Amino acid sequence: MSGALVVARIGLLRLFAGPVGWGIVAVLAALHAWWLLAAVDGFLAVADELAARPGSPGVGDLVVAPFLAGVASSLLVVAPLVAMRAIAGEVRERRLPWLLASVGSDAALVVGQWLAATLTLTLVVGLAIGMTLTLAAGTTLDLARLGVSALGLVALAAFLAALAVLASAWVRQAPAAAMLALALGVLLWIADAQARARGETEGLIQWIAIPGHLQPFLRGVIDTSALAYFALGTTAFLWLATRRVAASRREG
Repeated sequence: MSGALVVARIGLLRLFAGPVGWGIVAVLAALHAWWLLAAVDGFLAVADELAARPGSPGVGDLVVAPFLAGVASSLLVVAPLVAMRAIAGEVRERRLPWLLASVGSDAALVVGQWLAATLTLTLVVGLAIGMTLTLAAGTTLDLARLGVSALGLVALAAFLAALAVLASAWVRQAPAAAMLALALGVLLWIADAQARARGETEGLIQWIAIPGHLQPFLRGVIDTSALAYFALGTTAFLWLATRRVAASRREG
């Protein structure tokens, strides 16, 4: 575990020592702020009409949930950018043998790079949650629901970070690794689109796809099967990445 923490520290330092890491976080913060303001403006435009109808949806359903769903979709793009150099960059710069010798195992290297990517994405999620909390100045927020939504977003971030690390382990060029991770993430996101359009909610394709596992969290429901999906997926991706790193080391 100590080896993984060392790798995570190195990964974070490399990402945020230059403008790339801070630039990604800043651009996403600005984009998320614009999304939130647009959602609030849309809600205010119909607020009087909603107030006249008993039982109408409130800020949680019309502002917070759609905003956080947008944050989740942005993680699909940013995760590959954050983790594309996790393994591919080390191979290209010929640092992989040195890192492996320092940490002692392939698993420590993979887990460390995954931790660095996950912590970066968690920072993005934290900023988005902080923006959402500012709404409490003008309305009543369901903090329990917001906390559950944050848990779901962090689980998604860890899942996508592991997928991106796997792509970086399989592809030696960082841009190609980012494209592969993005393609796989989008595929998992839209896999059940046709089934959802037909009103189907159960089946293998729904279990494979991401949205059905994220939605309960955005509604404020802790779904243990969804947590198991994210945990199993993350573990499987990291295991496959470790196997790939081991194979690459044997191949020289």
